[in-house]
Amino acid sequence: MNRFLLLLAGAALFFASCKKADYQKVTHDPELYRTTVKKLNDIVLENNFPPVIASRNYVYANIAAYQVIAAGDPKHYRSLSGQIKHLPATPQPPKDKEIDFQFASLLSFCFVGNAVTFPEGSMSTYVDDLKEKAKDAGMPSEVFENSVAYSDTVAKYIMKWSKKDNYAQTRSASKYTVKRSDGRWIPTPPMYAQALEPHWGEIRPMVLDSASQVPAPEPPAYNMTDKNSVFYKNVMEVKTWVDSLNTDQKHMADFWDDNAFKLTVVGHASFGTKKFSPGGHWMNIAGTGSIIKKADFSTTVAAYTETSIALFDAFINCWYVKYKANSVRPETVITKLINPDWRPYIQTPPFPEYISGHAVISAAAAEVLTHDFGDNIAYTDSSESEFGIEPRKFPSFRAAAMEAAMSRVYGGIHYKIACQVGNEQGRKIGQLVNEKLQLKIK
Repeated sequence: MNRFLLLLAGAALFFASCKKADYQKVTHDPELYRTTVKKLNDIVLENNFPPVIASRNYVYANIAAYQVIAAGDPKHYRSLSGQIKHLPATPQPPKDKEIDFQFASLLSFCFVGNAVTFPEGSMSTYVDDLKEKAKDAGMPSEVFENSVAYSDTVAKYIMKWSKKDNYAQTRSASKYTVKRSDGRWIPTPPMYAQALEPHWGEIRPMVLDSASQVPAPEPPAYNMTDKNSVFYKNVMEVKTWVDSLNTDQKHMADFWDDNAFKLTVVGHASFGTKKFSPGGHWMNIAGTGSIIKKADFSTTVAAYTETSIALFDAFINCWYVKYKANSVRPETVITKLINPDWRPYIQTPPFPEYISGHAVISAAAAEVLTHDFGDNIAYTDSSESEFGIEPRKFPSFRAAAMEAAMSRVYGGIHYKIACQVGNEQGRKIGQLVNEKLQLKIK
């Protein structure tokens, strides 16, 4: 009889563990996290978030998710509290309650994603689907409720912390003053939009001590009277490239365009088209890296988080440099002094030229991804396929970042020096992120 009871108990334990394994196969699948990040990426795209604001959306959502993972597995992952100096200790999970930390991290990501995007609640339907997925997979109700409760606790804590980053204050800050003086940035066609986020350099960074911690050299002095000046040569180099682009160079410029909102004007009609922002593009690349390396759920969350931190700080530093230099775009100089009908291959974005934002953030992200997944990781980037742009192949993340930088010269919106300096600037920022943040315990 006792033996029978033991067998019965063993069978019950076996089936219980099978049931547990079944639902964890769903909630612990790294593809589910990649899908969740892509969902936020789509919302950012649909609502025309500028690249700098998009980086803020990504970073807080990923940090919320990561802090849940670190709390659930402190033997293998370090909390960002303390590593990010101004991030206080995150609330710890109750010791007497079973929590599915992977599921809770997904919900925390979505909670913050819902809060930092508009219209608020854009991810609500997706969250409902996640919850149904967990229930359908057999997650016990107690585990479900505990996981939801803890995810809400962490997400609310991260949201409270996010409100101290000076973002709200910059919403009412003064606008950029347009001055028509030689060498200074002015709005460009076809939108002639006002300068985008001139105070973004005042946003609180994550790892950098300040926006100016990584200084950039001064741009070449404006000089269009001396044909031997560095500035004149830079201008003519852009014009020459754009006037003689080959098929691959055009593909490169289109692939890395990442214009969140492009305005096309035909006669008296106009229409807008949308793509991922540069940060959104690198979020996709982070996902590709996790697939190639067959990273598990927690490693995937950590990689997205570290990449989003690098992107966030890189944008802050870059925007500080941009509005310190206030450099004029090639389009303005060429149409005024050389050919009034000249246009860049891609649309000039509404902010100063020096330094190249795409060069800075791409190099920063590439350093982090190289640190997380390894150097010389060859991959195919199909991020732009949904916009009708063919994939491109790269031998490494760093090679992709270098191409992203050069693509802005082919596009006609940056001088080569702004891209070279930007790439070096981003590399230094990425290295700082790698040095200061130790997410995984080896």
